[in-house]
Amino acid sequence: MLIIELVVMSLLCVAVVTAADAALTHPDPDARAILAIERAAFERWARGDLTGFLEASDQEVDYFDPFLDARLEGLPALRALYANLPAVEVDRWEMINPRVVVSCDMGVLTFNFVSYTQRGATRWNTTEVYQRKDGQWRIIHTHWSLTKPELAREPADQ
Repeated sequence: MLIIELVVMSLLCVAVVTAADAALTHPDPDARAILAIERAAFERWARGDLTGFLEASDQEVDYFDPFLDARLEGLPALRALYANLPAVEVDRWEMINPRVVVSCDMGVLTFNFVSYTQRGATRWNTTEVYQRKDGQWRIIHTHWSLTKPELAREPADQ
């Protein structure tokens, strides 16, 4: 009887994890691997640790951000950007509708992202391009844009 109870409890635990993280049940193992890397990096980020994304990035990563005037090129530039960012204080975060398309050694992950703080929610559109190098998936391109940003308006002609 104890073995049956342990098996049932194990299955319940798996079901809870699967339900809580449905995106990780993707049928493609490469897509699952990419999603797992991304989610692990976000878990660290939410605790103020940006090194998860740095560790997941390739030496030749490039990075677009709406608060930068130009594309960053290379891991040293990304490392310098992260070193100058204020500490992150996130109550919780959501990766919404993640989609991974994998072809050979390239994977493209797109998703909507919401971070929640005491000031409210911030919504993003995100693209991460991964490349498999030496058997490991690495981020080679990141693009962040605000969802429905307030657009700057031209002054009215007088």
